[in-house]
Amino acid sequence: MNLNSFISRRVFQNSSVSLLAANYLSSTSALSFATPKSIAAEPLKKKISIAQIGTSHGHATKISVYRKSEDYEVVGIVESNPARQKQVQDLPAFRGLKWLSIDQVLNDSSVDAVLIESDVRDSLAIAERCILANKHVHLDKPAGESLQHLSKILDLAKQRQRFVQMGYMYRFNPGWLLLKQLHSKGYLGEIFEVQAVMSKVIGNEDRKSLATYPGGTMFELGCHLIDLLVDLLGTPTKINSFPRHSGNHSDTLMDNMLAVFEYPKAVASIKSSALEVEGFARRHFTVCGTQGTFHIQPLDQPKVILSLDQPREGYVKGTQEISFSNPFERYVADAAEMVQVLRGETTPRYSYEHDLAVQRAVLLASNLSIEN
Repeated sequence: MNLNSFISRRVFQNSSVSLLAANYLSSTSALSFATPKSIAAEPLKKKISIAQIGTSHGHATKISVYRKSEDYEVVGIVESNPARQKQVQDLPAFRGLKWLSIDQVLNDSSVDAVLIESDVRDSLAIAERCILANKHVHLDKPAGESLQHLSKILDLAKQRQRFVQMGYMYRFNPGWLLLKQLHSKGYLGEIFEVQAVMSKVIGNEDRKSLATYPGGTMFELGCHLIDLLVDLLGTPTKINSFPRHSGNHSDTLMDNMLAVFEYPKAVASIKSSALEVEGFARRHFTVCGTQGTFHIQPLDQPKVILSLDQPREGYVKGTQEISFSNPFERYVADAAEMVQVLRGETTPRYSYEHDLAVQRAVLLASNLSIEN
């Protein structure tokens, strides 16, 4: 058989997503931004006491990950809208939790960290209050609508040695971790092209809510891919946004978004829509280098197609399929990272400079201002 046409299937065995996170946290990062030497002024040696503020974010049910973890004590949840609280309080993720006011959370010195799962327009104001109350923060994506406000919050976090962890959900995706590993070894050569898609069908009610954000689906969905792109290639030299309203809907949602990111020797395109039938299945991230191509699809239950121009350690020349033995569960590894950071066992893998660069790129890709 011609080795160029040989397809080898490799199955990666890993005991848990947390193990992948641990391996990643101890690995050498290709990230070019500086990472703080220390976050927690006084490393915590106990269970992490955590509360959640808000339930209106699309990922608000992630609190169930923390409730299952032996490393966390979930003390309660805040929802300032009584009608919203009544609507969601019996959902499995929230059932049985103590409902608190935001002042109760912020004034309780025993609360170490806060998950911010509010509407995006409110998230930065809440994050600032949390940092000023000396809480560590998990801030769900995207990081608000004001680049200047985010910069102020991150400066405050540095001054107060607080950890701000962004809620981009593919940072510990096993396919992504493998891509980072192979890229750091130079197996793909010089990257010249990245293509990525993240779409789904968004229903009428959710469309109405998202339509209040002029960034549309790039702001809501594409931001996850922009986080990966900036991690991989750094800050783009130029970003071109192509917003469209393509659906037959009476709202103003920019539901068919494309952004093109220019680099000195590479170009990247990210596509995101609210219209694609079975869009989850086609969510992908593809990297083309001068010595290899790496394709992850679907992102939520990752499988990898790797093509190489020559044999590499553990890989054949040509095309091979790589799968992972355990399903990818969002936020498990993110929660594990926060524990390690707050206990002084590691430093964050993503710096505040990275998060600020990502938000700048998200806003420009969404055809929004970075001056606010």
